[in-house]
This record gives sequence, structure tokens and C-alpha cells, in this order.
Amino acid sequence: MTSSKPRGVLAPTRRAFLLSTAALAAASALPGFAFAQTPTSGGSVSINIGTEPPVLLLIAHTAGAAYYTSSKTNESLLTYDEDFNPQPLLATEWEVAEDGLRYWFKLREGVKWHDGQDFTAEDVAFSILALKEHHPRGRATFASVEAVNVLGPHEVELILSEPAPFLLTAFASFEAPIVPKHLYEGTNIPENPHNFAPVGTGPFVFQEWVRGSHVIYRRNENYWAEGKPYLDQLIIRFIVDPAAAVAAIESGEVQVSVANLPLTDIERLQANPNLVVDTRAAPYSPSIARAEFNLENPYLADVRVRHAIAHAIDKDFIVDTIYLGYATRLDGPVSPELARFFNPDVPKYEYDPAKAEALLDEAGYPRGADGWRFKLYVDPTQPSGPPKQTGEYFVQALARVGIQVELRTQDFATFVKRIFTDRDFDIAIEGMSNLYDPTVGIQRLYWSKNFKVGLPFSNGSKYENPEVDRLLEEAAVEIDPARRVELFNEFQRIVVEDLPTLDIVTPASITVFDKRVHNLKIGAEHLWNNGADIYIES
Repeated sequence: MTSSKPRGVLAPTRRAFLLSTAALAAASALPGFAFAQTPTSGGSVSINIGTEPPVLLLIAHTAGAAYYTSSKTNESLLTYDEDFNPQPLLATEWEVAEDGLRYWFKLREGVKWHDGQDFTAEDVAFSILALKEHHPRGRATFASVEAVNVLGPHEVELILSEPAPFLLTAFASFEAPIVPKHLYEGTNIPENPHNFAPVGTGPFVFQEWVRGSHVIYRRNENYWAEGKPYLDQLIIRFIVDPAAAVAAIESGEVQVSVANLPLTDIERLQANPNLVVDTRAAPYSPSIARAEFNLENPYLADVRVRHAIAHAIDKDFIVDTIYLGYATRLDGPVSPELARFFNPDVPKYEYDPAKAEALLDEAGYPRGADGWRFKLYVDPTQPSGPPKQTGEYFVQALARVGIQVELRTQDFATFVKRIFTDRDFDIAIEGMSNLYDPTVGIQRLYWSKNFKVGLPFSNGSKYENPEVDRLLEEAAVEIDPARRVELFNEFQRIVVEDLPTLDIVTPASITVFDKRVHNLKIGAEHLWNNGADIYIES
């Protein structure tokens, strides 16, 4: 895993700019990193994330709740501004070859692991190969990485078998954490105890995890960015009960809350002079809500039935009544928050029950003597909140056009097993993440080769279209950005026409926080960044 010299022809025009440690500390000049005032040091901030993660470090896991924890201890090579321009983190310089087959990184010197060992290129090479082998998304993200060569103590190159145009955006800390080789080598990486008590290079040092309650991190006194982090302590709380979550943010028990706040309480929280309600989503991983059709169901296998269902659903009603306006209508698989890949010119299925009835008649499913055409089941991903309410709305809306629908609710684990393993479903109301690039976050949902019984959050509809497969596969290796956008635009048009899923809304990502807290949502990662810049006014 070593090499004596760099290989390949590098593209100077693709070379990202270099920031010294001092410049990074003064990052107010960078877009997406602006500070409201001079930061103050000291203090503690508690953040309620609701769901307790199964691990704290994401070297071999993709648990969404751990997005908030993993990056606080273990950093990656890069971070990103709001426009996805890469910024230095553990890497200070990088270059990409003209053919997209070689990535070169110059690493930050003088960085220490929390146990005092030196951070080197060996750690980076080990971690990338570990992500490729063990990380659920990393298996695909780094699939084309043939070798990771250590060129020196602080220099590394990646050699690819084919281009991966999304790769330079894959090095966010929660997505591709770097771990200490000396603590992971020769171990069962998914079960390594440091996944639960992390040792990293990041601004916060793990202190304790009280199961069912909280995780405490203390300030890393030896952090490489001088003067950071600003906080002495960071606490991650797991308050699941909605009433308790609201009470905690209102009383000051927690200073930040990102989960389990009922939408009906947001207006009151906005009126609280001590709180800020921020609805900006993290561009690095925007979420969407959608209805996935099981195409193995003989009714839903007919595209006319799927189009009829689309015309029977009033998305604007869902935005206004279920999400209380804290969502944006969605007509395709790409969220407008993933702006560089969003195609607004896709077919629209406007609310038109009469058209829905005509399509169902045309498909050969007239109303029977009892008024019903056929029966379906709808399964929301959660037994409460907007997913369940959306399912309840489907029951009512489809009844108006003669489709009898029964709502089934279950816990999340049961839902996942029902949809992806048992395949005992008709319509699933789901939340999915687009992630930072369609090849990583969206291809899995429509690519026929990604249908596999038991594989969660993949092509659950069992959709298959050779042209869609071709477009996705070509886009995955296309290094011309403009051509890549064209391919994804055509992909979106086709899948909206085929309608294996009905995309519904992009929910707002609501963060409520004490107005004394600053720099929570910095860059594309927002609260999933390393937290080094968070501070609280004394």
C-alpha cells in the first residue's frame, strides 16, 4: 500500500485552493462560513437529536442519528461550503487527474489522535479501504478505488479503475470518517469498541455515553485549529417524547433541538424571544417524503393505476395541512435543495379526481356494486407524525376515487422488514435522503440492479427500465459536469413518467435553538459538521 512517487497527469484547473490552519481559523472570509460576531470561548451546549444512535462513529454504519455524533470526534479529509466547494480539513491540498482516475491529497501535519498518537497518511489509507469494505454506502462510493497509496507521512493518492465524479464531495466527516489505524487494524471493524467510544482527531473528545439519556464530549485541548473548539463541553441528548422535547428547549434544559418537535408547536416557539427557529435544510443530505409502489402488485403494475393515484393526491393539501407549510411540494425524485441536479421540467400530476376515475376505468377497474374498485394497504415508515398522517390522507383521498385502502402502522424495524424483506406491502410512505449526489443517494432507489430482497432503502418497488439503468450508469462515470446534469435530467423525466414512486414533499429541516448559540449550521453539512465553530454567549 505504498508508492515512491505520484502517478498520473493532474489538472491544475481542478486544484482546490489551500487554506493554512491560521486561515481556516479565520474562515469568516469563506462563503457559508460567515460568523455573526467574534466567537467567545467556554460554556456548554446540549443538543437534543431525539433518536439514540446504535453507534457513535460511522466507519461501518449509516445510522442517521449518528450523523450528529460521528463528526464531532472523527474528521474526514474535507468539508464543504454551502455551494459544495470543498474546503480543507485533514487535507490541505488536493488534485484530480484529467481522466478522473487519480486523486492526490496533501494531509495536515502536526495533528494528534485523542490518545496522543500522530495522525499520518497510513490512517487515511487504512480508513478509505475500511469504508470500501464495511460502510453500507462506502461499498458503492469507493467501489472504483483500486488502490490507496501512501506517498509519504502526509501524502496519499487514490487510484481508480473508472471515474467517480462524485468522489470529491464524498469526504464529509460523517460520511467518510478517518479512524486511527493503530486502534482498528486487525480487529472486527463493525464491532470495534471504538465505534461506541470514539478516538479521533476532531475538536471534541468522547467522555461518556449514558444509554437512553446522553453522550458527553469535552473540549480537545490539543486540537489542530488554534483556539478551537470554542465550547468546553458538548452534550448530545436523546429526548424522544414530543412534549418533553418541547419542554426541554423552552426551559433551557437543552439549547438546541433538531427532533421530535410537533409542527403544531413551531409557531409558539417562533414567538419565544429567547429562541430561533431555523428551517434551512442541510444541502449535503436533503430529505424527501414519497410513496413507493410495489410493482409486484397486479393493480400497481399498471402505470395507468399509478397515474390515477397521483391525480387523486393533493400534494398542496399535504404541504398545508399535514406539514403546516413546513415543506415544499415535490414532483420528482430530486429535492430542489440539491439544486445543481434538480430538474423542474418533469411531468406534473395535478390534483384531478375526475381524471383519476377515468384512468381507473380505462385500466379495467370499474367500481363494483359496493362502490369499490379494489383494495390496497398503505404502510407509513413511522407510526406517528407526518408519515402516519400522510397515510391517513391516502386512505381518504383514494376512497374518493373508489380504491379501498387500509392503513397499517408498525415500529420502524417492522416497517423495514415488511417492505424490503417480506415484501408484504402495496404503498409505503417513506422518507429518503438524496444525499450529496444522485449516484450515491438516488440511483439505489431506481437502478434495477439494486433490487435485492432484504436490502433496505433501495429499489423497493422492484422497478426496471433499461434506459433508466443506462442513464444512471453513464452518469456515474461521466466527468463532464454539464453532460452529467443532462443525464440526470433525462433520468428524472423518465421515472416521473413511469412513476414507480410518487414523490410528495421535501420537508423542512427544523432546528430550534437558544439565540445565544451561534454557528450551528455552517457549510453544506450544517449540524453534521465537526462543531468546532459553535459557541454560546455567556
